[in-house]
Amino acid sequence: MSTNQNKNQKNKFFMDLALRQARVNLGNTKENPSVGCVITKNNSVISAGYTSIDGKPHAEQNAINQSREKLNDCNLYVTLEPCSHYGKTPPCVQKIIRHKIKKVYFSMKDPDIRSFNKSTKKFKRSNIGVNIGISSNQTKDFYKSYILFKKKELPFVTCKLAASRDFFTINKKKKWITNKYSRGRVHLMRSNHDSIITSSRTIRIDNPFLNCRINGLESTSPSRIILDNHLKIPLNSNVIKDSFKYKTIIFFNRDNKKKVKLLKKLGVKTYKISVNKNGDLDLKKTLIKARKLGFSRIFLESGLKLAGNFLKENLVNDVKFFISNEMLNKNGNGSIREYFTTLLEKRKFKVEKVNLFGEKLMSCRIK
Repeated sequence: MSTNQNKNQKNKFFMDLALRQARVNLGNTKENPSVGCVITKNNSVISAGYTSIDGKPHAEQNAINQSREKLNDCNLYVTLEPCSHYGKTPPCVQKIIRHKIKKVYFSMKDPDIRSFNKSTKKFKRSNIGVNIGISSNQTKDFYKSYILFKKKELPFVTCKLAASRDFFTINKKKKWITNKYSRGRVHLMRSNHDSIITSSRTIRIDNPFLNCRINGLESTSPSRIILDNHLKIPLNSNVIKDSFKYKTIIFFNRDNKKKVKLLKKLGVKTYKISVNKNGDLDLKKTLIKARKLGFSRIFLESGLKLAGNFLKENLVNDVKFFISNEMLNKNGNGSIREYFTTLLEKRKFKVEKVNLFGEKLMSCRIK
């Protein structure tokens, strides 16, 4: 194997480590991207960091601050171009230069216009080497929601669907369609999104908590956005009871000043959204409002009607489809077959390599 091949493999290995760091707080860094950083010396990792919860400090700052060694003659691997502007934190570029890092490797340029393609000149003026593009395909896939957030008016939407092997979404005899392993995976997915969208009908029927109930990840529970045109949500529902613990938002249209006042006292924020020609909340406008509120990664977890409407209006980016190993036959209700055949049949699904003890998780990139 040539020296260049060895170098490429080594650099890819360290960048992949940085990407693993970035995954730690995915969905929990607010408007900032979740970034990972690894610092090496003599081909050994001496420090690592990731963007803190709520988006600061940044990954580079955390990695530099955690190092017990001097950083001159070190290499720094970071998943996204270091910031070069003053925001809520000082520029990471400045901190890297001050610590005399020898070379900076970043996988992708930052789509934020305040930083895009600005770090390289600053590094080179300080005699710091720069390498761009290692593992770029993986990184672009990882930052798909951040790229969309910076370039479009809509946030990134992941739709979760669950069905029996014969395409029913409701089991007439049991509460759950899928097993506890699939449901645990859903909790993990929640932790990687900054908000969940559901309907008040789902709240009234299922009374869910919509939080992350995995030990150690409770603090990463997303905000809840409930679409409730007529403000029918019960005040004693679980999401209202713990609205001071987890941010809860209701989008509505029909005025009910008394209900709005009561919800405000309970810690719930309400926003009036216009309706479409059918008198339902305009879904695109709900997403635009969610983005204005700072949400970039939305987990759509609802009944079949709302999920189907999002799909029909082409507002979904990814689908996560859990398939039970059970045939429900006459005990099934709410068939997803229509949506699957008309909206998803021509899509390319990929079976994820996770052990759900007989069940499947299939992923589909829609746009």
